[in-house]
Amino acid sequence: MLEDMELSDVLNERGSRYGEFKCNAALSQNIKAAMKLSHKWSALAPDQCEALEMFAAKISRILTGDPDYADNWDDITGYATLVANRLKTNTPTAS
Repeated sequence: MLEDMELSDVLNERGSRYGEFKCNAALSQNIKAAMKLSHKWSALAPDQCEALEMFAAKISRILTGDPDYADNWDDITGYATLVANRLKTNTPTAS
């Protein structure tokens, strides 16, 4: 477990990178709620749902924190690539 001083350092660093957690979480949850209102949400495979939810988390970090932090953009690309690769190989998903 992290020592109190180390934890404080990590939280401060993350806060400066991603913005205040409370604001980030609220935006992320709002994006996810909007996506789930789509009539196609229930037709998505689990990996598609998870990727979209991860996009929401990354988008909220971009909008509440440092928009120039490339890792968030790379993560979005990575999740999209995982789904696209599965679709291209016609690999079935587990329900």
